[in-house]
Amino acid sequence: MPVVKSRKQIPAPKATPEAMAKLRHVGLRPTRQRLALAGLLFGEHDRHVSAEELHAEAGKSGVRVSLATVYNTLHQFTEAGMLRELSVDGARTYFDTNLGDHHHFYCEEDGELIDIEGDSISVAGVPLPPAGSKLSRVDVIVRVSRK
Repeated sequence: MPVVKSRKQIPAPKATPEAMAKLRHVGLRPTRQRLALAGLLFGEHDRHVSAEELHAEAGKSGVRVSLATVYNTLHQFTEAGMLRELSVDGARTYFDTNLGDHHHFYCEEDGELIDIEGDSISVAGVPLPPAGSKLSRVDVIVRVSRK
């Protein structure tokens, strides 16, 4: 009979009252997965994270969740106004917990995103939006490379 090694369970992040309130405030049911992912996302500091990075972080924290669930949850959080989605090229999408007015430096070698204060960049010559639409925001991504 083969010996089956049991995995050491790491306790999942605790569902904080803040995470539960945040989800309820935007009309999302506080499921176990949403609470766990919110606990990982919304900590002390704003951050930029891809779905794959959050999935790996969840696994290391003992949160058993599929990559598809992570993608779905990130998109639900974005639609609810809890996150901002950043597409830096056709293949890389990040989710930003900082909803304030800001832009980004993007390091092409390692994919790091660094916030730039919104008032430190001025954008001139923005055309009028097409008839029947309104401008919601302008995102500036400044691409940099490490020396």
